[in-house]
Amino acid sequence: MSTLLILLAALAIAAFIVLNSQPLRLALLSRRIFDLYRKILPQMSDTEREALEAGTVWWESELFRGKPQWSKLHAIPRPTLTQEERDFLDNEVETACAMIDDWQVTHELHDMPQPVWQYIKENRFLSLIIPKEYGGRGFSALAHSQIVTKLSTRNSALSVTVMVPNSLGPAELLLHYGTDEQKKHYLPRLATGEDIPAFALTSPWAGSDAAAIPDSGIVCKGEWQGREVIGMRVTWDKRYITLAPVCTLLGLAFRLYDPDGLLGNKKDLGITCALVPASHPGVETGRRHYPLDAMFMNGPTRGTDVFMPLEFIIGGADMAGQGWRMLMECLAAGRSISLPSSFTGMAKMTTRAVGAYCLVRSQFRTPIGKFEGIEEALARIGGNTYLIDAARTMTATAVDLGEKPSVVSAIVKYHLTERGRSVVNDGMDIIGGKGICLGPQNFLGRAYQQIPVGITVEGANILTRSLIIFGQGAIRCHPFVLAEMRAAQHPSREQGLQDFDQAFWGHIRFTLGNVARALGHGLTGARFVKIDTSVAPEMARYYRQLTRFSSVFAVFADTAMLVLGGSLKMRERLSGRLGDILSQMYLVSATLKRFEDDGRHSADAPLAHWAIQDAMHKLQEAFTGVLANFPNRAVAAGLRMLAFPLGHPFAAPSDKLGQSVARLLTSPSPTRDRLTHDCYVPHDVTEPIGAIEAAFAASMGTATIDAKIRQFEKSGKLANNPAANVRDIAQAVHAAGGITDQEYATIRHRNELRDRVIAVDDFPFDLKSAATQAPVPERHIA
Repeated sequence: MSTLLILLAALAIAAFIVLNSQPLRLALLSRRIFDLYRKILPQMSDTEREALEAGTVWWESELFRGKPQWSKLHAIPRPTLTQEERDFLDNEVETACAMIDDWQVTHELHDMPQPVWQYIKENRFLSLIIPKEYGGRGFSALAHSQIVTKLSTRNSALSVTVMVPNSLGPAELLLHYGTDEQKKHYLPRLATGEDIPAFALTSPWAGSDAAAIPDSGIVCKGEWQGREVIGMRVTWDKRYITLAPVCTLLGLAFRLYDPDGLLGNKKDLGITCALVPASHPGVETGRRHYPLDAMFMNGPTRGTDVFMPLEFIIGGADMAGQGWRMLMECLAAGRSISLPSSFTGMAKMTTRAVGAYCLVRSQFRTPIGKFEGIEEALARIGGNTYLIDAARTMTATAVDLGEKPSVVSAIVKYHLTERGRSVVNDGMDIIGGKGICLGPQNFLGRAYQQIPVGITVEGANILTRSLIIFGQGAIRCHPFVLAEMRAAQHPSREQGLQDFDQAFWGHIRFTLGNVARALGHGLTGARFVKIDTSVAPEMARYYRQLTRFSSVFAVFADTAMLVLGGSLKMRERLSGRLGDILSQMYLVSATLKRFEDDGRHSADAPLAHWAIQDAMHKLQEAFTGVLANFPNRAVAAGLRMLAFPLGHPFAAPSDKLGQSVARLLTSPSPTRDRLTHDCYVPHDVTEPIGAIEAAFAASMGTATIDAKIRQFEKSGKLANNPAANVRDIAQAVHAAGGITDQEYATIRHRNELRDRVIAVDDFPFDLKSAATQAPVPERHIA
């Protein structure tokens, strides 16, 4: 026994000496590991490398490290608009919303009215991101996000028309890469709306695989403005290009070739971005796609052998071939704002309107919001909306801090659109027939109809989840993987070996530390995890468990990369589940931060608890999915013991908690107003949202009168009275003396508004004429 102990001690001492002596480590271990790593490392194209290394990493890297520093989360500034930005939301944005009618746009005009186009141009809606020095608004990313959110509560054509010029496109690319001459010429014209931009990337043969676009240009000589110049002859065929049918300035991505060496020795220069006036000879625009009755301008653009000078290239001739890098570096900011904001708007509008509808609409003599089945859907609506808005706001703040969060932008694009889809679907289930009959009185049908548009664009959701979130996050957010890859690809083998040695053994220490932390936290239920004592006490458990899951996730990620190697890239289901874990941790972080930023309102706590518990439960399910499908079953068994030694700590949100959330949506309160802040709410009762709001207000204080009516009905005094039906009961009770004149006037007013709310539109037989709702017949008003 003593001999064995001596032997083990000697081995431990030898291992310690080798691992802490770089010359010995290099000679005995690192060189062999380095050579093996170089052999198994998959080859990476230039476009893959540029996409992988584009943008920055932010809070998600803390979650990837296994030991998040919560002080860093709470050091992120509280999101705040300037007074100018707040005034713009309360005035110009409010006015633009009031000017547009969704049914007129989607059914009659198939476009926004010209006065709306003119208004958004004159008031510089299309230049939110353009600095004031060029005539733009120069607003923050947070303001940009908030504006798109509010516009989206009104009409998709309006929000998308404003959203796209302020996202990835000519203005964004000019600001970062344009020459001074290009900036001075184009930015003021874009700021005033004199130029309408579009950016054409997608082709019929290269959608999600955008780097494979077949559109091409050949460097050649040609005539421009009366003289011979070196230029490009470009051929393209693009589709799904938003604003292309009405654009005056077309951003164009294509692969540029220089077969005659007019610009140098390189023949394939790579993807290039150019700005082409839509009026330029050979440019074809004007035709439209018809995306699910969403009337924002979207269509194809084409051109064949169109000659253009090199000065059309964004940044000039020096930026030829740099287009993919430009696009990847600028993608994150736009993707962080556009669709997350538009789906937040849809969620807020659904939450406010459907919650009110559940109080106004009754069945079985009871407001439908009191039925448990409805409460279950309302809980999802409220909790998801709270989380969606939290993640949107925190991500926009990252952009304002100078981040280009490539991984986070993919997280919010995927998860906020999916949760937004859930919110609208639940809303449609609740309002039933009111939702499925399109017409001027339908406030949700178009949102439901158009949801797949947001799911599809800016990175199809299936691809974003299965390939991008973890595929990019594992390399960018991990503290050592990217350094190891760069070392393996270093042109100097010896320098690469030195760099790899440092990164690899740092990686080993990192992994062992996370294994120890994960096991310790799992066995103790994370009770001894140290967290900032300044956090809200009711949220402390979540911080502790999220720290634990962060450690477990780091081990899972390292194990998957070690065991599966390059094949992990092709195991999209596993990659998607690992991405889900990282995503849910980010969403929980954003929700915790929102609760702090909002002032820890106790009335808001049910929303925060529901959102966090739902995300934690989904996180556990993702872990379970990885374990159930990990190809090496022995490794999976070890990971299971590490992740859940005492079982799963989180269940789905309870019925009691869900009921608390549902009741917040069906009664007026500051919590409801905070949850749906910056919704456009018209005051005209002839509009569906205006009618719902008025009926909701009118329903307050009627419960006592309704109870009095029901009691009178049960007394038997209305026996055999044909008016004692669900529609006319108030009138019958009043006529029989069961309620006073004042009480009847209150109920009659409520019922008039109720009948307006539940009314649906009907059309002439041929469906060709625009519908206007007929007045509710007097006999239908009780």
